[in-house]
Amino acid sequence: MYGAKAYAQVGLETGINSASPHGLIVMLYDGAIEAIRKAKIYMEMRDIEMKTKSVDKALRIIKDGLTAALDVNAGGDLAKQLLSLYDYIGKELILANAQNSAQRMDTCIGLLDDLRGAWLEIGQTATRP
Repeated sequence: MYGAKAYAQVGLETGINSASPHGLIVMLYDGAIEAIRKAKIYMEMRDIEMKTKSVDKALRIIKDGLTAALDVNAGGDLAKQLLSLYDYIGKELILANAQNSAQRMDTCIGLLDDLRGAWLEIGQTATRP
């Protein structure tokens, strides 16, 4: 099992090192969405510890990754709106964890997935000649 984890970690590190700035943001969205999906599974399994760890991981990705990447001064209104949306998603995740609410988790996944799609579009547009 350790070998598979180490191999996956190397693959992740390689992806991070070779990703564009847009690609890194998409990876953060992917990580947050995956963590929330796992939290839902753990919630269904009634594994409170793992559910909480997964929600915490998603919150850290949103706060330390997505929110930290925002430049409110350079990004203007769009960055401010994203900051508000990330804050809302964070609060919804905390409530989802406390209330065992799959619906709130689904809302967070939906919002993050929409944002992920927008970033993919921006990345494709930016790389076209």
